[in-house]
Amino acid sequence: MAAAYAAVVLPASVAAMTGMTGAFPGLATPAGHAHEMLFGFALAVVAGNQLGLRTRGVVVVLVSLWMIARVAFVFAPHGRFTTLADVAFPVLLAGHLAPRLLGSAKKWRNRALPVMLAAICGSAVVVAFIVHGVGPVQGPFADPHRVLRVAVALFALLLLFMGGRITAPTVAGQLQRQGIAMPARVQPRVEGALIALMLGATIALAASPEPADGPQWMADAAGAALIAAGALAAVRLARWRLWALRGRPDLWCLAAGSAWLALGLVLLGMAQAGLVLGSRETTAALHVITIGSLGTLTLNVMAMTALSRVRDASAALRRLPVVGTLLLAAAVALRLAAGRVGDLRTLLVAAAMCWAAAFALLFVLLLHARLQARPRHARAVVTR
Repeated sequence: MAAAYAAVVLPASVAAMTGMTGAFPGLATPAGHAHEMLFGFALAVVAGNQLGLRTRGVVVVLVSLWMIARVAFVFAPHGRFTTLADVAFPVLLAGHLAPRLLGSAKKWRNRALPVMLAAICGSAVVVAFIVHGVGPVQGPFADPHRVLRVAVALFALLLLFMGGRITAPTVAGQLQRQGIAMPARVQPRVEGALIALMLGATIALAASPEPADGPQWMADAAGAALIAAGALAAVRLARWRLWALRGRPDLWCLAAGSAWLALGLVLLGMAQAGLVLGSRETTAALHVITIGSLGTLTLNVMAMTALSRVRDASAALRRLPVVGTLLLAAAVALRLAAGRVGDLRTLLVAAAMCWAAAFALLFVLLLHARLQARPRHARAVVTR
């Protein structure tokens, strides 16, 4: 569902924002566009990745709330019913995620995960009240763009955390099969520093004033923390020795997502600290993180999970995530160019179509994997 929604919502949003159609009022503003990419698409991916085993009733309720919220937001963004639908999904999701993960986590670094997820769901609730124009949100948090920047930072922290849990052991296993040792796997000190830096940056982003509202030391602190986190993420990526991999383009695709994230954090930090001026640079950095990293990593993790359930997947099927990764890289390049040169509408549409094509390919892969998945007893036999 997340892959299918990603494939249709971004082109619809670009069409609405550029005046090509008036059919999707909820997607016609930058805040609405960001809302659906983060809390429509990305939060659905989080749910699928982190919920674990749930009863059919719980899944049906969550799916129904998510679908109602998407339809209500896209077609009728204003009103109390839409607000209620938009708030209900993240609240119920947080209620299922946080207690289970907090109960199973022993180390403080692992306990950061449920805190991140709860904060992401909380930011979804706050943005819902702001965007719909109802509720108790006042003061600096009444600016949806501020809360959306905080949400992007939280998603970036989640990507950094999950990257250490997914990419590192997978790369280490492949290098071991090639006869190469990789001593730096999880890198707990680096991971702890990344969590601390990103939490500090998130708090500073939430508290920093706009340029006309007061001193900028909080913005400078947020920028410094983001730059340091991006540089440290690049160091961690380099220590995984990805250049030694042979015959694993899927792992190179994961590395591309991590590289986009490191670059995006540095660019966002520079914009936040005023090292580069203008809202255009902030927008560019946010799209490097969201299109480049969030898009690439979610696509490839979802594809790897699906392919692991398919017996004897064809070479063509395994190439789909690679093609999707290249399409997302093209989408990033086109979106960055749209802010600087050429016909804005044409470049935005081209970027949206590249994104849509990537997730349409992912949807085809997921559907094929679902139809071809090995039954449980067959997997048990193979394991034995």
